[in-house]
Amino acid sequence: MNGDIRKIRLLMELRRQGVSDTGVLSAMERVPRELFVPEAFRDQAYENIALPIGAGQTISQPQIVAEMTAALELGPRLKVLEVGTGSGYQAAVLAHLCRRLYSIERHRTLAVEAEARFKALRLGNIVVQVGDGGEGWPAQAPFDRIIVTAQAEMVPEVLLSQLREGGVMILPISDSGREQKVVRLRRTADGVERESLMQARFVPLLDGLPSEAEGK
Repeated sequence: MNGDIRKIRLLMELRRQGVSDTGVLSAMERVPRELFVPEAFRDQAYENIALPIGAGQTISQPQIVAEMTAALELGPRLKVLEVGTGSGYQAAVLAHLCRRLYSIERHRTLAVEAEARFKALRLGNIVVQVGDGGEGWPAQAPFDRIIVTAQAEMVPEVLLSQLREGGVMILPISDSGREQKVVRLRRTADGVERESLMQARFVPLLDGLPSEAEGK
């Protein structure tokens, strides 16, 4: 089965699973997921599953990518911060739906590989930085939207401070240390509104840059 047929089958599955945002589905149709997975897993690129990408990281399940992207309520004028570039797949989807995307990755090898993919796909509205995602990107704040693709134990106040009033942040949180839930935070004039969206499983959000041993 060729890639186009597999992609169509995946998009149909996402619709059956309740993903109805046509903009998100169109963006995912435009992004070749097989370019974002290791060659050994390319035959599984359009399965609705997470896959390993190296450095102990994964490329998220397409359904989670679709649902988190839709929950961000993106628009063509918005400036977005992504914490955790990983393979770059989520960023590539976001790039089709916002004005500019700033993406932080703590593993330099993953960041370099992702940048090469963005260049090959001519996604010129993505800027990648190697750094501690928990610190955000103060020089570019405030952001209209923030998406965190790693699980936090609590809401990172530093990131929340970089969210514009009226802005939305999506991230997985494990308050109890066990069950992870993706939550949507909406910053208002009166504070922060919190809404639980779905269960998920992400790698943990870690402080600082990786040691040489961790990156292997």
